[in-house]
Amino acid sequence: MIEITDKISIRDDELIFKASRSAGPGGQNVNKVNTRITLLFDVANCESFSDMQKHRILSRLATRADKNGLLRVVSQRFRTQSANRRAAVERLQQLLADALKTTPVRKKTKISYAAKKRRLEQKRQRSLLKQRRAKRNVAGDFAD
Repeated sequence: MIEITDKISIRDDELIFKASRSAGPGGQNVNKVNTRITLLFDVANCESFSDMQKHRILSRLATRADKNGLLRVVSQRFRTQSANRRAAVERLQQLLADALKTTPVRKKTKISYAAKKRRLEQKRQRSLLKQRRAKRNVAGDFAD
């Protein structure tokens, strides 16, 4: 069992692993051994999630999922297949946990009367300062 949250876990047999040749580290091994792991997880047919949770996962992880609800995670960081398999499972756990988190609703706040008054007073002071700094044409607008 793979734990996603405290209350939600998925069975190991729901995960599909595919191995292929990796482009990552491995020296001469890279041309001979299939160390890259592609983990496929069918979110749409998973019994551990409710319909709302499935929808949330598929909408938030839309770039990793296909139209049938199959989620894809690839790992090729390590030189061994078993290490890449563990890394792919950990990444899947993290992705699903992050996708299931709910964002808190923002509470509307109101600017206080005193804060509004301070801001307007600061604007007035700044305006007066700039007016005093401006060059005045003493001779007036007379042309010779």
